[in-house]
Amino acid sequence: MTVIGLDDTDSRSLGMCTTYLATLVAEAVEARGGTVERRLLVRLNPAVEHKTRGNAALAIHTDLPAGAAFDLAREELDRWAVLDDDRTSPGVVVAPGSADTVSTAVAEFARDAVRDFHDLDAAVDLAERSGFLTEGWHGGRGRIGALAAVGASAAFDEWTYEHISYREFHRCGTPREVDFDSVFDAADAAYPEAWDTVDREEGEAVCVPNAPGPILHGIRGDDADTVREVAAAIDSEPVDRSATFLTNQGTDAHLRDGVVSDLRDGRAYRVAGTVATEPKTRPGGHVFFDLEADGSAVPVAAFEPTKRFRNRVRSLRVGDALTACGEVGDGTLKLEKFAVRDLVRTEPATPVCPDCGRTMKSAGRNQGYRCRDCGTDAPGKVERAVDRDLELGWYEVPPCARRHIAKPLVRGGFDAATHPER
Repeated sequence: MTVIGLDDTDSRSLGMCTTYLATLVAEAVEARGGTVERRLLVRLNPAVEHKTRGNAALAIHTDLPAGAAFDLAREELDRWAVLDDDRTSPGVVVAPGSADTVSTAVAEFARDAVRDFHDLDAAVDLAERSGFLTEGWHGGRGRIGALAAVGASAAFDEWTYEHISYREFHRCGTPREVDFDSVFDAADAAYPEAWDTVDREEGEAVCVPNAPGPILHGIRGDDADTVREVAAAIDSEPVDRSATFLTNQGTDAHLRDGVVSDLRDGRAYRVAGTVATEPKTRPGGHVFFDLEADGSAVPVAAFEPTKRFRNRVRSLRVGDALTACGEVGDGTLKLEKFAVRDLVRTEPATPVCPDCGRTMKSAGRNQGYRCRDCGTDAPGKVERAVDRDLELGWYEVPPCARRHIAKPLVRGGFDAATHPER
């Protein structure tokens, strides 16, 4: 068995996609008489500066000999990789042997590639010490992701599926012809086994990209047959080819447990704390508040693209206890979801006169309150119950704003009552 790892062959501006190139490599493998055992789509650290779009690396598991697989992959990259884009820096890594024989060091490299950063020289050195074949184009930075894709099978325990349908290549850059009613109908029929297909409240077909690449639509879910059935039920322009990938999308593999005092840019965390400032809406519609724990605080943001999720954030009060999840950038935690652990249920209020029902007035500094009509008094403010729009449990960004690797609440496995929002 041989594993072919590919990365960084796509382009923001010129339309190529690494999943498409991996599909072409898999077809070439089969044309050479080889078998494709499985195809992996591995989302790496979404905070990496040099990513093109979703920071996906691909792996193809095949029975072709390593040398033949390496030559074939190089041919396809030479033919299809977009080198006119300065951000594109393709790489290929081919590992002899099955995924089960990947070393602990390579598996750890893959895990760290999702949560941290790697140096190209270190990646090439590890690949060569492992006996892998490598090549890079235009700097070959993609060898980092390619090596991570090779080690992914041994690195992660939780997997989902995505079935990707591709356009006829000459249509790239033109508007996609997709019947959106059929998308919404197919999504409803398969939910929740297939998730993030649409965002009904925003009226958006999340599975249909806006980028100029060859993907027509991509259906994500927990079952391979289900995602293929949803794709087949969508009416659209002709589907040129398609592929089903095993993927770490929708698993929260990027999150690590952290503490407020020790958060670093470019990493994603699951962190506990207490709301320390009232949420404020800033220009552009972004909502900010501070989260505090053990004397340290971090700014937390729900940005405008998270749409209705911001209303959940605006409903928070100082003193609410949370678990917040998201990436840290420029010292700010960018919310992907949060769990309310405890809610403030009362607030200080000026007492009411028990005789006439009017609100009392201050009797002077440190002298409590007095009703000027009845003469009744009270020593200080009282606690008054407040209505809350939130409950204990989890809240998440809508499907239209969810990053590929973030886990939707509907998939379950969370430690409090969930609030799935389609």
